[in-house]
Order: sequence, then C-alpha cells, then structure tokens
Amino acid sequence: MIGLALNDIFKIGIGPSSSHTMGPMHAAHHFIGSLSPELLTKPLAVEVTLHGSLAATGDGHGTPGAITAGLAGFHYETVTLSDIHAMWQSATTLGQLSLESGAQLRFNPEQHLYRDTVPLSNHPNGMTFSASLEGNVVAETRYFSVGGGMVEDQHGHTLATSAMQTRGGPFPYASMNELVDWCTRENLSIAQVQAANEHLSLQLEHDAMSATLWSVMSDCIDRGLAAQGELPGGLHVKRRAGALWNRLLNNSQGDKAPANAAQRAMVYAMAVNEENAAGGRLVTAPTNGAAGIVPAVLKAHLDEHQLNEAGVNRHVSVFLRTATAIGGLFKMNASISGAEVGCQGEVGAAASMAAAGLTAALGGNPRQIENAAEIAVEHCLGLTCDPIGGLVQVPCIERNGMGAVKAIAASDLALAGDGQFMISLDQVIETVRETGRDMDSRYKETARGGLAIHGLKIPVTAVEC
Repeated sequence: MIGLALNDIFKIGIGPSSSHTMGPMHAAHHFIGSLSPELLTKPLAVEVTLHGSLAATGDGHGTPGAITAGLAGFHYETVTLSDIHAMWQSATTLGQLSLESGAQLRFNPEQHLYRDTVPLSNHPNGMTFSASLEGNVVAETRYFSVGGGMVEDQHGHTLATSAMQTRGGPFPYASMNELVDWCTRENLSIAQVQAANEHLSLQLEHDAMSATLWSVMSDCIDRGLAAQGELPGGLHVKRRAGALWNRLLNNSQGDKAPANAAQRAMVYAMAVNEENAAGGRLVTAPTNGAAGIVPAVLKAHLDEHQLNEAGVNRHVSVFLRTATAIGGLFKMNASISGAEVGCQGEVGAAASMAAAGLTAALGGNPRQIENAAEIAVEHCLGLTCDPIGGLVQVPCIERNGMGAVKAIAASDLALAGDGQFMISLDQVIETVRETGRDMDSRYKETARGGLAIHGLKIPVTAVEC
C-alpha cells in the first residue's frame, strides 16, 4: 500500500458528521449518477434503507436531509444548508425531487427512507438504495460510509479514489516502520514522502492543495470565534468559543498572542466543532466529529512564529502532509469511524495526526514524529462514541478542545526525547483496532449506552433539515 492522499484524509465538506452526513450524501449522489440517462427519463421511485449506526443515530446527524440532497444531485463539497432545506421541503411537500437533467424522482424521506438498526456484516454504517419502475426494482446498490466522508460500495471499492491510489507512488508503505525506513533510506521527511507519492514537488512552499485546505480551516475557526447563540438540535447547547476567546484576549498583554498555545488551541478546536454542529463548512480531519484538533494545533503553532508567505505555506504543508501520513495509517490499519472503533478512532486519530504535524513543523525527526503520534493516541485508547441525543455536540465539542491540548503535550514530550521509545505507533494503531473490535456496540455510535442514555435521558434528536 502507498498510504492515502491529502484529499483522502482532509475533505472540504459540511457538518455535522463526515460518516453520517457527508458519506450518505456522497452515496446518494453516486447512486443517482450510476443510473442510465434513459432510465432517468422515466418515472422512477427511490427507496433508501439505513442500516446499523446510520439507522440508530442518523437523525441526530442530519442523514435524512443529506441523502435527500444527494439524490437531488448535490455533493458535500459545494452543498449549503439552504440547498438541503430546499430539497427537504420539496421532497416532503411534493413527494418528489427535480434533478438538474429535468428528471423527476418519486421520493419522500418521511415515507421512503427506512431504518434497520441491525448492522450489515461489512460495516456498521450501511445503506441500501433501490430504484423501481411501476413497482419493479430496476437498480439496487449497497454502500458503506466508512469514516471521514469515505464511501465504499458493496464490493469494497472506494467511490472516490485519488490519483495517488490509481497511479501508485514511488514509496509504498503499510506501516509507520516502513514509512520511517523510506525517510531514512531516501533522506526525505515524512511530508516529502507523502508529497512524492502524490507525484508532487518536494518544494513544499508551493503546495496549492494544502493552502486551499488551510484557508477553509482558518475561515472555519474565525467563524466559530465570531458566532454566538444556540446550536440546533434541541439540546439548547450554547456556543462558548467566542466568549472563551474574548476572555483570552482580555487577559493578554501587549502584542503577544493571548495566553499560551495549548489554551488557544483548545478554544480554536471548540470553535471549529461548534461550526460543525451548526452544519457549517469545514475540513474533515480526519472526520467531522474530530475536525477541530488539527486546524487548532496548526493555528496555535502559526501564532507563535512570524513567517512570510512562503514560510506559512511551508509550515502548513509540512504539518498537513505529515498528518495525512499518520491519518492514513489509522485508516488502513484500524479505522477512523466512530461506529466501528469508537471515538479513539476519531479524536484519538486526530490528536495523533496533530501531534505528528506539530512535531514535524518544529523540526522533529521521523522517530520523534512517530513518538508524538504514539503518545497522543495512547492516551485516547478506549474512548467511546456515545454523544447525547445523537448530536455531535456533547461531549464532542469539548473533547476536541481536550484533544488539541493533548496533541501539543505529546509533541512537547517527544521533542524533549531522543526518538527512543518503548511502544511504536504501529502497535498502538493495532491496539485501537483490537480495542474497537472488543468494545461493546452500545458505545460505538448507536445511542444505546454511555452518555447517550445517561446524559440527559433523552432519545436521539433530529437536527433541523
């Protein structure tokens, strides 16, 4: 294996969930796109069944609205909340959707979207799409939302493969140990190996994709710090990032950045995840539920340095491409899906990625980077995914803030060491996989255990469509 590409791990999308919002929208979009143009000229009726975790907590993650918009031809990269609202209104009022081609689909999510809480064998996040004509099924496909907005079909094929996956790369690796070996043998950094596998220049000052991703991440932080009010969904959770940020500003002195990096990163991370909970535009890192940690730690790092444009571009590229390599190892060898391994695969992976990226940006060598990544996730082992009301709010928002602090601490510890350590990242990732396998399904995004049932004693809450 050669790892995953930058845009496999970091995707521009919409909240509140990469696996329960973005993935289902992508699957619905793909299903309609797979139908022949001739078939779309006929009065098709579409039915959708959600399986496993998607059935159990999909309402709280906006899955019905996401699927409706996807069937109408929208994709998470460009869709807006207004688009989703409009498609929901059309489908529930008229019982049909109008496609860009002019075709009409008979689909009302309140009548034609079914829930089966028994998971399919492939993955807990399953979906079955069926199109029929005059009562006869003419097309049926199963999809699986496997985390981070990634979707596989019933044959295990990834829907959106990157150029890296289709063209291969010069430095294939399937473990951290193999990745470090390439760095040593070729005298390259982890970020350079990752860039080379995407057939890109090793001059990381000119990394257009990283710059684009950082622009979206930075904008998301700024919006989150400026926004006030209550988050949707019925839990009456108030946004706090703005108030916390103003407190840091009021306590700052002179022209110094307010407070220390860990305090700033904590607030930045909460700002991102409040935006995610509100259905805002953001970047998966590697998921929406954990999207605040990587950008928060990166921004806190950039606060500390007076860099020109080329310097910012290089630090951003080194940080994000190093984080990509680490995130890819989690995806390949364990999981980044909360429904599969719990939050250790989301916040745990994100903290590991952020710790690695920060250590690389600060000049750490590959073994120190590995050590930072290992420390961060080691202390997230066993984290459950049991959000109250099925919403990506409590404890998810605070958990991102704590994950950012943990990533910075892990980097500090690794940089204070000599690159020698007892537990490898590969061993910890394997432990994530085994722990996730052994974890009771009640604690893996099913709203049947933990905080999901003991927090406020309320059922899964539907977000506003």
